[in-house]
Amino acid sequence: MSLTRTLNRALTATVGLQVRRAPRSTPARPGAAAARPGQRTAPAYRRPSSEDLPVERLLRQPVFVISSVRSGSTLLRMMLGAHSRLHAPHELHLRHLRVDHGDAVARSAMTALDLARGDLEHLLWDRVLHRELVRSGKDVIVEKTPGNAFVHQRLRDCWPDARFVFLLRHPESVARSWHESDPVKRPYPVAVTEALRYMEAVEAARAADSGGHTVRYEDITAAPEEQMRRLCAFLGVEYEPAMLEYGGGGGRLVRGLGDWRETIRTGTVQPGRPLPEPGEIAEALRPMCRTWGYL
Repeated sequence: MSLTRTLNRALTATVGLQVRRAPRSTPARPGAAAARPGQRTAPAYRRPSSEDLPVERLLRQPVFVISSVRSGSTLLRMMLGAHSRLHAPHELHLRHLRVDHGDAVARSAMTALDLARGDLEHLLWDRVLHRELVRSGKDVIVEKTPGNAFVHQRLRDCWPDARFVFLLRHPESVARSWHESDPVKRPYPVAVTEALRYMEAVEAARAADSGGHTVRYEDITAAPEEQMRRLCAFLGVEYEPAMLEYGGGGGRLVRGLGDWRETIRTGTVQPGRPLPEPGEIAEALRPMCRTWGYL
């Protein structure tokens, strides 16, 4: 009989108590962050060093467009994807791809490999993007899901050599377009609140990343060649005129619900809507308009 069992028998008979081993606490790994109420807790992970990158990642220097919803990211994706070296697939929503150990045995096995759940998710993200890039036959992948704004730091930790393009648009234009895309689901006040949450995440990411490249939707529609030349220089590729006549096949963009939207994945750059007058801007959006230089 073990010493613990003997002791518990004696304690139970005399004072009605027993001894139990305290649960072992697990120290937090880099990358674990406290979640807001209702938000999924970010899993623990480690940021690979430059020496580890050749082993930890297949993909090198991916490009992420960080933008709000309704900011022209689809237009920018199609223009970049028309380049012979840039592959810009549809939105991939990497942050929602999750890994589950399934049972304690699998968790123990991965722990023995020094792979936390966040590390496994990063391996999955990397393989998905690398597979897509290899299938395209191009050199550089560009991912533009608006939700990336909420996981900018995690993307930076997953790929320390990643490059970021920050796409801005007049906050009032964003909110109106978001409302007009589904007026029943998103009344204007709701659209303002939801769009502002994205814009605040974009600005936080932009403030934390001094090495990124910022471009405005209005500048792209007004001077597309100039902006694509600047963007190509940032990405280290030669500018190609095909970026302004993306797709081929006779497609076009049409006006709908007060905004230019994609109907067929081909076409040329069209003018954006006129900027709102100062008196037309929602009060909640005015601070962001000032931060981004629209007021």
